[in-house]
Amino acid sequence: MTQASVGKPSIAYPRRTVLRSLALGLFAASALIGPAAAAKLELEKDELKFGFIKLTDMAPLAVAYEKGYFEDEGLFVTLIPQANWKVLLDGVITGELDGAHMLAGQPLAATLGYGTAAKIITPFSMDLNGNGITVSNAVWDMMKPGVPLDADGKPQHPISAATLKPVLDAYAAQGRPFNMGMVFPVSTHNYELRYWLAAGGINPGFYSPEDASGQISAQAFLSVTPPPQMPSTMEAGTIDGYDVGEPWNQAAVFKKIGVPVITDYEIWKNNPEKVFGITEAFAETNPNTTIAITKALIRAAKWLDENDNANRAEAVEILARSDYVGADAAVIANSMTGTFEYEPGDKRSVPDFNVFYRYFATYPYYSDAIWYLTQMRRWGQIADDKPDSWYDEVAKSVYRPDIYLKAAQALVDEGLIEKADVPWDTDGYKPATADFIDGISYDGRTPNAYIDSLTIGLKTGETVVGSDIVSAQ
Repeated sequence: MTQASVGKPSIAYPRRTVLRSLALGLFAASALIGPAAAAKLELEKDELKFGFIKLTDMAPLAVAYEKGYFEDEGLFVTLIPQANWKVLLDGVITGELDGAHMLAGQPLAATLGYGTAAKIITPFSMDLNGNGITVSNAVWDMMKPGVPLDADGKPQHPISAATLKPVLDAYAAQGRPFNMGMVFPVSTHNYELRYWLAAGGINPGFYSPEDASGQISAQAFLSVTPPPQMPSTMEAGTIDGYDVGEPWNQAAVFKKIGVPVITDYEIWKNNPEKVFGITEAFAETNPNTTIAITKALIRAAKWLDENDNANRAEAVEILARSDYVGADAAVIANSMTGTFEYEPGDKRSVPDFNVFYRYFATYPYYSDAIWYLTQMRRWGQIADDKPDSWYDEVAKSVYRPDIYLKAAQALVDEGLIEKADVPWDTDGYKPATADFIDGISYDGRTPNAYIDSLTIGLKTGETVVGSDIVSAQ
């Protein structure tokens, strides 16, 4: 049997030359060895295809494969890179893929019927943080005079989007639009870029049922660009900046074509990022397989963060392979190993830039889901008001901690994770937090009050009609 039949569809590494029949034989034999192995689940499906986008936060999938965690669960997985987020989602919906590394907003939007309609769920949150906003060198030169300096004479972070206002004024005087790229309309990147701009007094535009551009009344124009194409698209002058995950901010630094001005950790400390998405039908048809997948991913996340990120150098080597991210290892390491470089030479310690396991990062919190829903409502993707109870109901239909906890309990029973690593007593809602760049407090239990507290954006009773914001009050 070839390598492609038991793993990735391309390069074979020595550890992966084991025949599937031998692997199954060893798996069966292990049931005679000890209680942990004896508790293995009876799988409904063991050959699986998972999709991903070439970003460093797909790491739990790569690690679960490379460290043998999928095989430990009796799963034979093929990891397949996807061209863009829409193709990836469509692959999961049609069954071409059994699951995928997804934008946190994708399962929610699909469930609501925004874009492609489908019932997608997530039992596993893949990471916290991991994104940044980069502008071209020309834009940075125009911003820099308005950026305060720290005691060392370096730009003081976090940098407010208010420093972009002179750039927007200059562009407007020349009759030029100010264009920024983000990866997908329901991506974290879209919402955090909008949040940063709005916190600095810049309107990023609205959506309406008739206009899905998101550019109604915009002062900065946001549009979709696939992550690996961000640097080249900015270098060509098509966009003036972008919000993207790594390694594509650090790539701009290495190419000396742009400057990352802020990380999403600075916009919202320890914000949720990607999730692992599957169809509800897959989970219902394959409940044990779903738990097994989640177990392997939890173990991978633990490996990525354990011993103060001691395994990150090995993770960088894995991700640099063409099968995965395929970027230069030095570029990936610039952020993956606990640092982040802004201007060339201005490398700073950011140990939580990528978080995969700490702070209960893998738990699918309802309050995380609800934050995305508030931003969809704020910018008009959800056209009308919804009661607080609606937000709770949608979150609970998509984010599935019940599955997660079954997987986590099995890992505790097997001695593979500590009981303290799991938030057993949570009701799915994190405490209210004001760890945002504008200091506004977010409480997932009161989404409408939160929406109304934000300076720019739709409020209770408001809708977008044509190019106008219309209030029913």
